[in-house]
Amino acid sequence: MRAMEEDKRRLNGWQLSKMHTFEAAARYESFALAAAELSLTPSAVSHRISLLEEELGIQLFIRSHRKVELTQEGKRVYWTLKSSLDTLNQEILDIKNQALSGTLTVYSRPSIAQCWLVPMLGDFTRRYPSISLTVLTGNDYVNMQRTGIDLALYFDDSPPNHVSHHFLMDEEILPVCSPTYAREHALLENPAQLGHCTLLHDRQAWSNDTGTDEWLSWAQHFAVNMPPSSGMGFDRSDLAIIAAVNHLGVAMGRKRLVQKRLERGELIAPFGSKALKCHQHYYISTLPGRQWPKIDAFIGWLRDQVG
Repeated sequence: MRAMEEDKRRLNGWQLSKMHTFEAAARYESFALAAAELSLTPSAVSHRISLLEEELGIQLFIRSHRKVELTQEGKRVYWTLKSSLDTLNQEILDIKNQALSGTLTVYSRPSIAQCWLVPMLGDFTRRYPSISLTVLTGNDYVNMQRTGIDLALYFDDSPPNHVSHHFLMDEEILPVCSPTYAREHALLENPAQLGHCTLLHDRQAWSNDTGTDEWLSWAQHFAVNMPPSSGMGFDRSDLAIIAAVNHLGVAMGRKRLVQKRLERGELIAPFGSKALKCHQHYYISTLPGRQWPKIDAFIGWLRDQVG
């Protein structure tokens, strides 16, 4: 008996067949435009929608002279249907792209993309010319299923538990500044001079960062007094580094991200080997069960770059 009641609450085949008509009508909010797309007459579309509303017991549209609008209930049904169709279309596309071809969407924290990932992507495209890459950036954790992201790069110590994680690399932090700034403030091998400097902070270094944690943890480890001023803050590590290159102060650099600037002499590490290993690390997030060749290829390529 209970099973029969549950079956009554589910969409039946007739209702599902009419959902195609509803999707087009809702997308256009026009029976006439939906009819043109579906090769039907407007009256046939209107009739199908009326029958569907009667079957579901829900009013989907408000009808007025030469105009139809979705009701609030209709909007809910449409966006649920649209989301389901988008997921289905993506799944079909992904099945077709099981080989090393098709699109691959990568999400990254901006600083990782700017300073580490993007400069190396030419090597990936040469190795896998049939994979079309899209790189998106942001400071937030994203819903990978909803946004169509295949793989995400983060720097943190507490990754979200609803996706799969792959360790990529450790990190160390150390103060960096321009050679000019170091000379002007007599910083070489003299951390005590930091009291006379502007400190440049990445205020979103990781998810639980209070805004100054990188500098505080480094200063505590090496018993260095922090200046009384909070300095200058940014929401990205690479912006703090750009500020340091332009002589605005001393940034707490992530060694992986500043190495090339150090090698080119744009930045120096005025206190030499005083680098602190982070509790945080870089890791890759993927959706569970998506061990597809193109995703595995990108993860393998990332690990080659670390090596």
